Amino acid sequence: MSTYRWDKKYWLLLLPLVFAGLLIHIKFWLTPPDSLKGDDIYFIWLEGKRIVTGENPYARVLLGDMRVNDKYATYFPLAYLFSALVQKLGFRDFRDWLYLWRPISFAFHIGIVALTLRYFQIRGLWILGFVASTILLLGRWSIYIVRVHHLEFAAIFFLLLSLVILKEKTKLSLLMFSISLGIKQIAIFLLPLYLIYLWKNGAENKRAKNLVWGFFIILSIPLLTSLPFLIWNAEGFSKSILFSATRLESLHIGDAPSVDVIFSKKFTWIVGLRAKFLMLFLMGMLYLSFLKEKVSMFVSSTIIMMIFLYFNSVLFLQYFLWPLCITPFALVELIPLDSKQKKVLCRDGDLSRLLP
Repeated sequence: MSTYRWDKKYWLLLLPLVFAGLLIHIKFWLTPPDSLKGDDIYFIWLEGKRIVTGENPYARVLLGDMRVNDKYATYFPLAYLFSALVQKLGFRDFRDWLYLWRPISFAFHIGIVALTLRYFQIRGLWILGFVASTILLLGRWSIYIVRVHHLEFAAIFFLLLSLVILKEKTKLSLLMFSISLGIKQIAIFLLPLYLIYLWKNGAENKRAKNLVWGFFIILSIPLLTSLPFLIWNAEGFSKSILFSATRLESLHIGDAPSVDVIFSKKFTWIVGLRAKFLMLFLMGMLYLSFLKEKVSMFVSSTIIMMIFLYFNSVLFLQYFLWPLCITPFALVELIPLDSKQKKVLCRDGDLSRLLP
């Protein structure tokens, strides 16, 4: 008999969440597809269409100045290739693409909720787990993703799964992180944390080998999917991926400027640098703290994503969901276990191996 105990209490809490999530998703599934033609999900379909017709989706950036955005293809190719595959299979219209993507996005959203609830459940933190899962299911940032159908749920699910299984199933964890980056590379700032973890947890005489192999596993999905486009037009691909770092500072939600937006208006000589040194400096301090084993992986990941949220030049609503989804896991790590919770972990046997 498996030592994994999916008891009734877990399902009694999860099933109502699944039902509530389905109601929310269905509400927005009724949105006319044409109303989403200005959102990222439309342009992912469009880039897939360009691939099908033999057009390089990354070449358009060469016509710009690397400052002003013209809906360039700034993600690694995984999502674009998936869109192209769907269209080659006969789902050619944006409406068809959207009808296929909606239930997939819902499945990943529920995956995040289920993973969160399970992480709390194996510690006996039922009430706290239910509250955290409900926030990630029905909170305003999640509902925003449901409405616009962005890639966040898929990318964040693989990131969370990677962090949860990192300690016991490291290679699989690195592959999950690679998939997350392949879908949307916002979590790229966590890469140094993974490399530090590999170095610190490798055998004394195999640290370098452990680090190199881990690095290649992390790069595998982005690199393998990118190779055709690098061969096709290396300059266009490289500039498209780097565009997010060079694009013009701008406000997208209200009057909440970042530091570089403020100073770029005052001192034109740092416009090119975009004052990203503060963001990178703070991240560097976190990497150093993690290297010295002062903070855990989940806590470090949460703060890194918060630094990105607070100091990145451009702010979109979907960015809020990244640190929010990791925060509950970090909070659990900071809660001392009482004797009852320790018994729960011992009782669940192999489930304790899922703990980072």
